[in-house]
Parts: sequence; structure tokens; C-alpha cells
Amino acid sequence: MIDSRLLTEDFDDTARRLARKGVDPSLLSTARDLAEQRRQTIRKVDAARSDMNSGSARVGALMREGNKEEAERIRAQLAEAKSSLEQLESALRQTEAEFEDVSARIPNLPADDVPDGSDESSNVVVRTHGYDAADYEGRAWLPHWEVAERLGIFDSDRAAKLSGAMFAVLKGTGARLLRGLVNMALELHGDDYVEVAPPHLVRTETITKTGHLTKFDTQAYRVRDDELWLIPTGEVPLMGLHQGEILDESELPRRYMAHTVCWRREAGAAGKDTRGLQRVHEFHKVELVKLCKPEDGVDEFHTLVADAEKSLRLLGLPYRVVELCAGDLTFSAAKVYDLEVYSPGVDKWLEVSSISLVTDFQSRRGQIRFRREGGSVEFVHALNGSGLATPRVWAALIEHGQQPDGTVKLPPALVPYVGTEVIG
Repeated sequence: MIDSRLLTEDFDDTARRLARKGVDPSLLSTARDLAEQRRQTIRKVDAARSDMNSGSARVGALMREGNKEEAERIRAQLAEAKSSLEQLESALRQTEAEFEDVSARIPNLPADDVPDGSDESSNVVVRTHGYDAADYEGRAWLPHWEVAERLGIFDSDRAAKLSGAMFAVLKGTGARLLRGLVNMALELHGDDYVEVAPPHLVRTETITKTGHLTKFDTQAYRVRDDELWLIPTGEVPLMGLHQGEILDESELPRRYMAHTVCWRREAGAAGKDTRGLQRVHEFHKVELVKLCKPEDGVDEFHTLVADAEKSLRLLGLPYRVVELCAGDLTFSAAKVYDLEVYSPGVDKWLEVSSISLVTDFQSRRGQIRFRREGGSVEFVHALNGSGLATPRVWAALIEHGQQPDGTVKLPPALVPYVGTEVIG
């Protein structure tokens, strides 16, 4: 969540910045009023408690002096004061609950250098790597699902029989290709990131404090009989590792990676092409997460982008880096770069990684702080990104590797992990 002082001390500028994300100003006004109401009530509660303590001390002094009559009179006043204090404390709890509810719906502020715009049409291509339109002229490029089904490594019919639409069954070399991508990504980042094998189910508190329950509240899968959620991304358990902790400055930056299975309903996919592996409910991903000092956030962001690019360069896939405009940013992010791979089978650029600078938004929710050498305690800044999200990368490899004889040639970097140069 954002710093509540931004609402009470710098409301106009905060409203201006959040308007770039399309936030209704009335939501901010409500949060500001509740924040002020909370501040005033806390003042009254503190004053009432101070009066109670002073009155109790006065009663003790009077009893020691033998002035029981005056002590009883003050005791009676204290009984009334206690009732008033309890009412104030009840009002404070109510105000705090209302403030928490409203503030939980306020997204992170976009960074000032993020481009303006309300949707993806205003996103900006930062750079393109390895793409030349001429390379795709003069021949037919089949979509990955057609190539893969002919090779017997992808079975959409049996996936639908097992689980319904937007699920996949990969077989034989197709399954080994998936496993190979994961293992390659983990080894690629093993020197810089600590590998974690986290749970795939998390408590409501964990997913809420990362901002993902608000973001994915129509897309996350909940376990019916337990207060648990299937993770929509490995970022959720990795960010939950240090919730409620104070780290030492010398421990930063913390860099983690995890291979997880992720689940999303993709409720917003209506009208979008969901054939093959373009959009699926369940997928494997290697996630990268960083915790750092505030002043290091921007540098760590660009390093994280470069880390996410490594696997695409290693695989020889043409891709572009796209900066999201303010209106297309995710709920928790202040700045986002997407990596998009060109898919010749559908003639589209498909997002395969999203790298986010989250500043202190998640750490405020999760109370993840660090202590500087001088003793001051501050919130860490967080970053996350997909080191490799497998579905669309798998699809892109099949499409780019298709040969005239119907086989698929794999890039040399993958051969040690898959055990073959050609799928056929």
C-alpha cells in the first residue's frame, strides 16, 4: 500500500499521479478523510489513556494520604472515563478497518518517467533484438499447436477431456522441452539468485499483502475447504518469505528465484486467441525476485530486465522490450518492462516476461523492512520478473524451429537439457 502521509500531506500531487493509472479521485478522498479521522481518533485515545493513567496515579496518592473520600470521587470519574475510552477504542478499530479496506484498493503510484496513456496502445517499444521482418517472408509459418500435434508432443483434445479449455498436455519430447527450459533458466541464474522451492498454496494474508488478491481477485483459484490460494505467480511466496521481518542493510540486496506451477483463471481472456499455449490456466515459470535498498531500486530494475533477456538471447528468439504506459501498469507496479517474443505462426508479439519495479508498495503491506548501519529502519524496495515463463517460449521455439520436413530444430543451448537436436 502507499504511504498514508501521501494522502494527508501531499494529496493533490498524489491524486494527479494516480489519475495516470485511472484511479477514481473519490476513492482517494475517502481514504484521506479516513486517514485524518484515524489520526484525530488516535489523538483522543492517547489523551484519554494519559488522563486515565494520571487519574489512577492520583487515586494511589490520595489513598496513601488517607483521603479516601476524594480518592473514591476520582475513582467514579475514572469509571466514566474508562467507558468513554472503550468507546473511542471501538471507534478507532472501526475507522482503521475502513481505512485498511479503502487503502487496499489504491494501487502503487507510477514512476514519473513512465509514459502517459490509458491502455496498451500507448506502450513504448524500448528496443528490439534479433528481429528482421524479411526473415519471415516467402514461406508459410504454421502455428505451434498444428506443428506440435502433428509431431505428437502436444494434445489439446485430451487436455480438454482432463480439465477443460485452456489446459495443455505435453508428451514425450514436448514434456522434456518444458523441463529443459526450466532447468536451463535455473542454471542460467544460479550464480546470482538463491533458488527456493516454495509452497504452491498460500494463505489469504500472504497473497493479499503482495497485492495479488486485489489484482487477481477474479482470476486466482481458491481452495474450497481451506483459507488457501493457488499461487498466480512465484512472486507471491517469494515476497512472503520476509513478511514481518527486519533485515540488516548488509543483507541487501536479496535475490531469489523459484520454479513454480502457476494458476490463473484468465477471466479477461474472452475474445482473445486462446488456442495452443497462448493463454492457459496452468503453467510453469521461473520467477526472479529482488529486495533492495530504495536508492538501488532503479539500477536493480535494469539489471533484472537484462537477466530476463538472457534466456531469450540464449535461445536465439527475436524479442522486443516494451515499457508499459501508466494506464497499463499492474496494480502493484511503479514501472514495468514487458519482454515480447515474435510468434511467426500467429504473426504476433506475445508477452513472455513482465519485469516490475514495485518500490515499497508490497513491503508496506507485508512489513518487510531493513535497518541501516546508523540504526534507522526503512521499508525495502521490491522487484520481480519472469526469468522464463514456459508456455509462450515453448510455443515460439516450436514455431521458429519448424523445418520443411515437418520436424523442429532446437537451439544449441537447449540440446543438453532436452537430449536431442531435432524433434521429429
